[in-house]
Amino acid sequence: MRLTPVFLLSATDAAHFPGETKTYGAPEIAFLGRSNVGKSSLINALLGSKQAHTSSTPGRTRAINFFALHEGAGDKKKQRPTMIFADLPGYGYAKISKAISAEWPKFIEPYLAERETLALAVCLVDTNIPPQANDTVLIRYLQEMGKPYLVVGTKADRLSGNVLAKSVAALKKAHGVEEILVVSSKTEAGTGVLWQALRAVLGAV
Repeated sequence: MRLTPVFLLSATDAAHFPGETKTYGAPEIAFLGRSNVGKSSLINALLGSKQAHTSSTPGRTRAINFFALHEGAGDKKKQRPTMIFADLPGYGYAKISKAISAEWPKFIEPYLAERETLALAVCLVDTNIPPQANDTVLIRYLQEMGKPYLVVGTKADRLSGNVLAKSVAALKKAHGVEEILVVSSKTEAGTGVLWQALRAVLGAV
């Protein structure tokens, strides 16, 4: 069953996060990655709607955007979501790197470190470019914090065969991970497998 998405809010401060209450205390899936890695596009592909704003200008997302996902009919405002997606600001884009670096400690690090309802961090890496040091830093941070995470390779439709396989192998080696799920927001290849992984998280919380 496809979940029905409802936009909740944009947060630029920990005080703005959805309350961890009966209404909003559902497991949260956070999507993280470099600017222009395709976070919003992947979220839209998973949801089957254009809930997440996409932009040709990297780094446009400057807040954590929360989307509640519901099963079944009824008044969504009164239902506890099945899960919540959190679209986090990108990092690593040269023109805004200083601004993003200044904002991360204010509300993103507390979200990752202290959010009790955070069930999984989905770390997006671009399969079309060499491994990036910023991605490794994020993955190591989550490992050190003991946070559950999943590494997903985006834009897989742009590569094929041995080229894609070599790219994924290089990403695994550089980031020190054993598994990378490969997806394409354009063709939706791999999104079904990713959904299975996300639903598996629900059974573990």
